[in-house]
Amino acid sequence: MALEQLSDVVQRCQALPDDSYSSEDHDVFTIAGRSCIEEGHAPQVLSIVLDEKNQNVVGSMGWSLLPPLVQVLLRKDDKHLPQCLAIFNHLLETCRPKELLIGLLELLEHDDADRIAESLHLLLTPLQKVLLRLGGRKASSLGMTLSSVLDQLAKLPVPDTKEQEEDDVFSLGRCCADLARFVGPFAEEARLNQSSGNQPRKSHKTAGGQEEGAEDELRTELLKFCMKTLSQPLLDVQIWDPDTLPLSPLRTFAAEILDILGAVGESLPGLVFHPLLKKKEVPGFLEEEVRYPKNSLACLAHLVFVHHLAADTFPSVFSPIFCLRSNMEHISILLSRTETSRLQKGLELYEKSLVRVEDGSLPADLLEIRTFLTVPQNLVKVMTICPKHDLRTKGLKVFQLSIDKFNTEAKYRFFQYMLRTSNHSGVEGYIIKNIKNQIDAALQPGNGNIWFEGLHLLPLLRKVFSLPDGPETDLLQYLDRVMESLNLLRYLVIRDKVTENQTGIWTELYKIEDKFLKPLRVGVNMSRAHYERELQDTREKKKKNAKEESVLSVSVGGEKLPKMTSESQIQALHSALHTFDMIESVLVRIEELVEVKDGLETAGEPQLLRA
Repeated sequence: MALEQLSDVVQRCQALPDDSYSSEDHDVFTIAGRSCIEEGHAPQVLSIVLDEKNQNVVGSMGWSLLPPLVQVLLRKDDKHLPQCLAIFNHLLETCRPKELLIGLLELLEHDDADRIAESLHLLLTPLQKVLLRLGGRKASSLGMTLSSVLDQLAKLPVPDTKEQEEDDVFSLGRCCADLARFVGPFAEEARLNQSSGNQPRKSHKTAGGQEEGAEDELRTELLKFCMKTLSQPLLDVQIWDPDTLPLSPLRTFAAEILDILGAVGESLPGLVFHPLLKKKEVPGFLEEEVRYPKNSLACLAHLVFVHHLAADTFPSVFSPIFCLRSNMEHISILLSRTETSRLQKGLELYEKSLVRVEDGSLPADLLEIRTFLTVPQNLVKVMTICPKHDLRTKGLKVFQLSIDKFNTEAKYRFFQYMLRTSNHSGVEGYIIKNIKNQIDAALQPGNGNIWFEGLHLLPLLRKVFSLPDGPETDLLQYLDRVMESLNLLRYLVIRDKVTENQTGIWTELYKIEDKFLKPLRVGVNMSRAHYERELQDTREKKKKNAKEESVLSVSVGGEKLPKMTSESQIQALHSALHTFDMIESVLVRIEELVEVKDGLETAGEPQLLRA
């Protein structure tokens, strides 16, 4: 029945002029033709399609047969597969390119990862053939196709391990390789346009308006494709070095994207250093940001500086500090995110940018640049709240590396800034430990500097020797800061002589006593009394419920502990009391040291610190 209807409509349309077929003719051809293929009549459909008398009809309406043909080609097990493939290929050569393009793009749309991968693998080459048939009118159609393909590619899972990429478990590697082959002819055309003198205006130099000319349109679409690809999937995937994974489809794909950027006339150094080289922004003018998305440029910098892709295109004249300054914008973008892949890339790019810089060479005026302050803030978040332990550890390593690169004045000002803004006891304790190291270095013979001894040091010490909330400070929450502050004070009392007073500690002790040590003693006593009372109450409750193990709730540091057994609560309270004993023990040692040194070196003078 369907075969007869198809034959009838084709014969009827043979006598009609091109493009004069009615909508009814189209409907009958579509329904009957699809039914014939689905019912196994592909050989008969092939005969109709190849008949010379039917070429006008097929050229006008044949694209509507694409859906069942593609279904057969995807299944691969149909007995009429050769005939369906012959019909498919003939339609690609005969039908109008615009209609073919729309039909093929509709067939790309899937949600299942396996179907997406198979459809891309099957249809990218036909799409390429159709686009090439458009000649100089293909740029906008190419842009539409690349956008659709990338939208589908974004639905594929990203390999998390080297083994997953090796086995290509999600087919992302194969799809990226297919996509690179698909774009190849268009990138080569753009390259030839560049080399033949058809130089398009550099888009970052335009003051407004759209580019004109087919070459410029092609270049624009390819540039948009590269930027979108850098943002996804390349910003999400882990690129492995050749030593770890010799054959990496994703690394190869990334290198090909950078090559396409060169083909369309973009300078890779100009893109990487775009944050420093861009012209003054015009209010309300968004072309630069749209054309060069920040996430894409950050990914590009990571590929260049971490994986050394296209490194041979970078002149060696750029100093390490210049590269660091430019990359700080990219690093800030990456570390401001929460996705593991972005944080990993941000840490890697920061580390690679820092290692090339000489220790102690970064001047203090760099701290006037916004990113030199936002990046440490983002690092603090990575070190303290990132759920992945390896990233927290890496973040701490890079944080220390960044401190090492500052000169003494920059370290001083950086420590001041971090103590003022970090709002995290562990980070503050780490900064105080670094301050101690810098003071120790300054007190070595021949190493003196004005920033970590004498008058400049005192304002920094006053920030260190203080309690955020006075005697009511939560000592458990601020334990890291308190202990490092006490360790620093103990070091200064031991290291600095009363008669020399290089650090100024001996003339500052009375202030430290009033603003730090006295409130700390009061705080320890208050906290101990509170926890001893909680411990006593918990023991009494345990006795009352001896026959039935109860689940209680205890308040520690102003917050409820998670519900636990009374025995676990007792252990937690004992631990807190031990902490207060430890703080008090260090306090007593410091007081004893001060008494001894004060008595030995300033005999006859009143003690500067009283127990």
